[in-house]
This record gives sequence, structure tokens and C-alpha cells, in this order.
Amino acid sequence: MRGLTVRMRDGSKDGLVRQLRRPPGGRDGRLMLLGTFVDRTGTGVWAAASVLYFTFVTGLDGAQLGLLLGVSGIAGVAGSPLAGRLAAHLPVRTLLTGCHLLRLVAACSLLELDDYAALFPVVALLSIGDRAAKTLEMVFATEAAGERRGVYQALSRSVANAAYGLGAGLAAIGLAIGTHTAYQALILVNALSFLAAALLTLRVNSTAHRPKSHQGGINSPTTTTPWRDRGYLLFVLLDVPMNLDDAILAVGLPLWLVHRTNAPHTLIPAFLVVNTAMVVLLQLRVTARFDGPAGALRAVTRYGLLTTVSCALIAVSGAGGAWFAAVALLAATVAVTLAELMRSVCSWELAVSLAPEHTRPAYLGVAGMSPSVARCVGPPVITAGVMAAGPLGWLGFAAGIAGLAVAQRRLCTSRLGRRAAVTREGLAVG
Repeated sequence: MRGLTVRMRDGSKDGLVRQLRRPPGGRDGRLMLLGTFVDRTGTGVWAAASVLYFTFVTGLDGAQLGLLLGVSGIAGVAGSPLAGRLAAHLPVRTLLTGCHLLRLVAACSLLELDDYAALFPVVALLSIGDRAAKTLEMVFATEAAGERRGVYQALSRSVANAAYGLGAGLAAIGLAIGTHTAYQALILVNALSFLAAALLTLRVNSTAHRPKSHQGGINSPTTTTPWRDRGYLLFVLLDVPMNLDDAILAVGLPLWLVHRTNAPHTLIPAFLVVNTAMVVLLQLRVTARFDGPAGALRAVTRYGLLTTVSCALIAVSGAGGAWFAAVALLAATVAVTLAELMRSVCSWELAVSLAPEHTRPAYLGVAGMSPSVARCVGPPVITAGVMAAGPLGWLGFAAGIAGLAVAQRRLCTSRLGRRAAVTREGLAVG
């Protein structure tokens, strides 16, 4: 572990660009990271344009749009465990290629659909494919990157955030034009990104990254399932609130600025700019500093502390004038982004470390449900719960997150300790 930490820290000094040239997993790692960049660029385009597309092109009203997006988010929860279960039996390359092609067909179908009911299965397929693809990328990292999976995940997040920014910029061009053809062009860009990602995935070595059962791994009647592993399910449940930083950034900060402060509305885009830049520039360094299970446990408590700081800054932002509010909310953006960086380390590393190696894909599929559930419950929790209670709501929310972070750390410490003891006993008997 000590040697691994040194290698990661040395690697972090190489810088992001050099690490991208020599990522964990070698050629396959580069292909997958390039596929991630292309995929997320298209996703960034769609994320920025989807609401306006459904409003002005498809003609949905607010209630219809809300129901459509809500059903889509709920459907996406199923994508992660489904992908994890399939990854235990089929090559990751085959499954990930299939996810990209599924989303390609769904995206192209939007160009021909104007019936409200017909939109539900198509948008649901897009959401399921998106969550399944992200889970399969996690499984790929554990297989291709090995002990350097943390570095790969950091590179993946940096690449993804840069791609989201590029996609949003491309969407801004189409939205500025605002014609029916321009909106359709944005959908085609998203569809083409899936096609390009599928072609890149097909170039990955088809025999290098297969499930353990295909390589003579453990496949006995005593094989555990994550759905009967109460300790792991509790970890996944506790990880849901650990993903609510997204809702704070995307929902809480903008709405609080508009309704509770005198800060200029033009500050809202700066929240996303600051967040994207910090993730791209700092993710690799944070991952290196909080390497391995021990580092992930430290990151859990850092997450609780930084979320508390962010929420406290939001709570006091309305107590002064426009400049005070602007500075407080920008500082809150920095704090919640640092919390996001911690969460990306601890959620990823602990999901892998707590899972039995021979059934890891299925476990990672269940762990992937946490961000999906958080995406569904986060906005109503922030708007109907936290913001409705005013500044005290933010402080109470912060206290709850901090307490859950402590609970998750204790749970994970205990489970990792038991697994280490079993390993030592096995070595002693051997």
C-alpha cells in the first residue's frame, strides 16, 4: 500500500495531460477515456438543450415535462444493477457497446416522435443506458486499471467534466440559433457521440477484460449476492445523501440566489464554470492524496465537513448586500465542489473495496444506484425541505449530512477491518 501511494503521488506530479497519455490500462485505457470524452460531450449537449427541446419543439407544458423527466430519472435507477448483473457473465466491451447503440437508437427516435406517451419509453431507455454505461465504465476500471483504479477514475472524471463543458458550449450555439433545424442538429450531435463511443469501445481488446467467471474465478453455490449483503446495502443507502452535493450545486445555489439574496443573476453560470474547472484541475491531485481504502475513509469525513461549510455559507448569504451574497455563494460553490471531489474518491473506492472480488461487477451495479436515487430525490429535498425552512434548513441539512458521513465511515471501517482479519486468518492457515 505504501508503494502504491508513492507511485500515485509521483504520477500526480506528471500532470493531467501526461497521465492521459499514459493512463492505467495502457492502450485500452486511452480508448475508453476517449470514448468517455466523446460520450459526455454529446450528453452535455443534450443536458443543456433537452428542456428547451421538449418545450419548444415537442410542445410539452411544465407539468408534462416534469412527469417525463421524473419517470426518466426513476427508470435510470434500474440501469446500474442491471449492468452489474450482466457484467458478471458477459464481457464489458460487448455490454458497453450495446449501451451506446441502445442510446443511439433512442436518441434518433426523438427526431420522429411528437406523441407524448411515446416519449416515455424512449427517454427512459436513454436514462437506463446512461446509468448502465457509467456502471460498466466502473467495472472496466477495476479490471483494466487494477490497483491504479483510483487514478483511472480521477482521469475519467476530469475528462468527463471537460466534455460536459464542451457539450454545453456546443448546445449554446444551437440554442442561440433557436430554429427547429438547430434543435434537431443538437440531437444528432448527441446521437453521433454514442456511435463514435461505440466504435472506440469496439477497438478495446475483446479478451483482456472478461468477467471472473469466464476466467476460472470463483463461481460456487456460496457466491454472495449484494441484495442479501445487509452491510453493503447499508453502505449504498448511506451513500445516497453523500451524492446530494449535485443538488446543492445545480438546484440549491441558483434558486437561493434568485429568491433569498440580492446577488446578480448573471452569477449563476459562474457556479458551473468554477465547479467544472476545479474538477478538471484538481481531481487527480485529490485522488492521489486520498489513495486507497484508508484515504477513502478520511475523504468521507472531509465530505461531511466541506458540505457543512458550504451549507453554512449559503445560509448566511442573504444576511448582507449583493456583494456579500455573491462572495458567500461563490465560496459555497468552492466548498461544495471540494466536497464533490471527496465524494468521488470515497464513494468509488469504498464501493470497490467493500465488494467481494469474485462478485464485484454485481456489487458495483448496486452501488451505482446511489447517484441515480440522489438525482431523483435531491431536487425535492432541497426545494421542498431545506429551502422552505430558510437558513435554519441549510444548517439542519448540513448537520444531517455530517452525521451520516460519520456513520458511513464507522460502518466501512468495521467492514474493512473484518475483511482484513479474515484475510490474515486465511494467510495464517495457508
